[in-house]
Amino acid sequence: MAIVPLSDAVQDLVRDGDVVALEGFTHLIPHAAGHELIRKGKRDLTLVRMTPDVVYDQLIGMGAARKLVFSWGGNPGVGSLHRLRDAVENGWPGPLEIEEHSHAGMAAAYAAGAANLPFGVLRGYNGGDLPARTRVATVTCPFTGEQLAAVPAHRPDVAIVHAQRADRHGNVQLWGILGVQKETVLASARSIVTVEEVVDELDPRPGAIVLPGWVVDAVALAPGGAHPSYAHGYYDRDNDFYVGWDAISRDRDVFRAWMQRHVLDTEDVAGYRRSLDEAGVAA
Repeated sequence: MAIVPLSDAVQDLVRDGDVVALEGFTHLIPHAAGHELIRKGKRDLTLVRMTPDVVYDQLIGMGAARKLVFSWGGNPGVGSLHRLRDAVENGWPGPLEIEEHSHAGMAAAYAAGAANLPFGVLRGYNGGDLPARTRVATVTCPFTGEQLAAVPAHRPDVAIVHAQRADRHGNVQLWGILGVQKETVLASARSIVTVEEVVDELDPRPGAIVLPGWVVDAVALAPGGAHPSYAHGYYDRDNDFYVGWDAISRDRDVFRAWMQRHVLDTEDVAGYRRSLDEAGVAA
């Protein structure tokens, strides 16, 4: 494990054509890392995420993705992801293959990958047309004879998550509402963790989990790196940003201009935050 600049971590660990999972649920969403993927011009990525939201809208709209594996996609509390819709409906900026699952199916697939198993098993995918449109099969329980759904394990090339802090040995600590960050890191061949701060020693926190340094390839300091989502104990969710994004993302030219100004023309998360401050958040 190494503590390195985010730019170096993305350049060294993410390759064109990789399967990449940027995970975080409600908070700790790794926006800064997503922006660095865009700055580095990564292409042909298969993006995996339980709930793709604004950061995936940006990645898709900037042409980084060829496929999306997901369970729900939207601008939370606001509406659609317009860049995602444009890619699916109109092939702009390029065609986007989609593989849709249920939340439970995605979680089971991550857990299977983390356990080095070929597939996950769950009760689900019944009563609708989703099984006919995605990668799911039926298996028979050898003990009860019950018919269960099976989903192929997620085994990303790269996991990317955001956390509150890491120590200087690369042990990562995160707390608050958690999703599948732990399983994603364990399931992936390589991993990048961005953090709010690096400390000498991790102190106990109620409900916190620790990702040991031996499962993390790179830690990058990125204060504010979850914006516009929140980092529990550090800053709040920027609700105005999500509302503003709806208008920005509806128009291709407005979207491109916004991404140029606030992402491509900035060097890192600090520059991104300054750019937003100068223009007015979501301006």
